[in-house]
Amino acid sequence: MAGTEDAYTAEPFVPKRGGLPALRKAAAECRGCPLHRDATQTVFGAGKATARVMLIGEQPGDQEDRQGKPFVGPAGGLLDRALADAGIDPADAYVTNAVKHFKFTRAEPRKRRIHKAPTLREMTACGPWLAAELALVEPELIVVLGATAGKALLGSSFRVTQVRGTLLEEEIHGRPERLVPTVHPSAVLRAEDRDGAYRGLVSDLRVAAQALA
Repeated sequence: MAGTEDAYTAEPFVPKRGGLPALRKAAAECRGCPLHRDATQTVFGAGKATARVMLIGEQPGDQEDRQGKPFVGPAGGLLDRALADAGIDPADAYVTNAVKHFKFTRAEPRKRRIHKAPTLREMTACGPWLAAELALVEPELIVVLGATAGKALLGSSFRVTQVRGTLLEEEIHGRPERLVPTVHPSAVLRAEDRDGAYRGLVSDLRVAAQALA
């Protein structure tokens, strides 16, 4: 599929049939945008097709890119703890990202890779994978983790600070969905008042837990 990355859409790579394993296998070969060139591998969603809640973050980080799994770095550990504290079993959640390849910059060669926010064009290119995940998992609730994921799902005017911890009803990829937005767990790790930021995250996730009750 020469030149497909210039089209900025994953659509040609998404299989028309099969379950999550078929999706994951196909996503490993995605060349729908230029991000695949520098990333180690595609980082697809993880969890059961029967999960009641889907958590959607921005993009894989450095650890996720190396291991090929979402939310395995420090932010993922914090998220699991916050879910448990809010009364949601992490094993009952499907976790994924709006963008499936790690986008980064380096100050110098061989230096640490620094996360770089994906553009709206890159998020839109990756949208067909998210649409396919939603269609297969059919979650009762989506937890939106951070501003970039919110923009990918709800458009560029989304502001996480305005709607965090509230239950929204929106049409996402042609399906009516219930969503609870909150901050990305990496924002908690960066916060000056980390305890306060963590309590805020747990409080938002409790709203999600109540919506699932």
